[in-house]
Amino acid sequence: MEKKEHLLIVDGMALLFRAFYATSVYGQFMINSKGIPTNAINGFFKHLFSAIDQLKPTHVICCWDMGSKTYRSDLYTDYKGNRPEAPIELVPQFGLVKQAVEALDIPNIGIEGFEADDCIGTIVKNYQSQLPISVLTGDKDLLQLLDIDVQIVLLQKGIGNYKIYTNDLFSEELGIDPHMLIDVKALMGDSSDNYPGVKGIGEKTAYKLIGKYRSISGLLENLTELTKAQRLKIETDLDMLHLSQQLAEINCKVPVQCVLEDALLSIQEEKALLMMHDIELRGMHVLLSSFTSSREAI
Repeated sequence: MEKKEHLLIVDGMALLFRAFYATSVYGQFMINSKGIPTNAINGFFKHLFSAIDQLKPTHVICCWDMGSKTYRSDLYTDYKGNRPEAPIELVPQFGLVKQAVEALDIPNIGIEGFEADDCIGTIVKNYQSQLPISVLTGDKDLLQLLDIDVQIVLLQKGIGNYKIYTNDLFSEELGIDPHMLIDVKALMGDSSDNYPGVKGIGEKTAYKLIGKYRSISGLLENLTELTKAQRLKIETDLDMLHLSQQLAEINCKVPVQCVLEDALLSIQEEKALLMMHDIELRGMHVLLSSFTSSREAI
């Protein structure tokens, strides 16, 4: 029986950073004979193989940020301005992990000036009518992409533990449709991405207002129904509200060069083992052999 097609899009940075901090907190950087730390790459592949084993995609794509400056930085100079520089032990692993992914014949996608989220969003919109899509990430911002055949697989503590969001689960839990998350964040801001939204409007109020009025435009058309304090806050920060809305929305129209056929999952074990030997990824050859054997048995 022919296997049903299914695309897995991997948020590469989410996996890499999570893997790095899982071991670096204990001072374990897995430095190889060339003096290069490999702990993040090692954990990245554990996450990747586990997700592929559980979700069983036929196609896999990995998306990456391409530097800290994007068009959002031009819109708002303080965007993500609160984030520290990447640890020096992680820096050499950025390029190396992409080489390793390439050795698995998994496409690496990233565009300067845009975030990985934008690449993920564009690929989702381009292909969701053709096959079901799962997005593997730790970033809840991507929940705005949920749709009938699009699920967001949120990493939880440990390897292989996920909370899988569907359209229905999101709406059931939060009382709004997934795309409305953009307007919720426009109101409440995002401390992680360092944009303020409307000063004095918190998460609870933001969800309540968007749940009732369904959009920022719907809210603004009914300002007279709000309390005097809420109305004053929104009117005072109206420019920042609209700017925060732009910052919160994933851009699903970026110039991604991605051919679905190139993402067909077909790992050549010998080629992959050579890469793992070269980088000196500890114990990965056993994991890879077990993984490829289980794939062949399907």
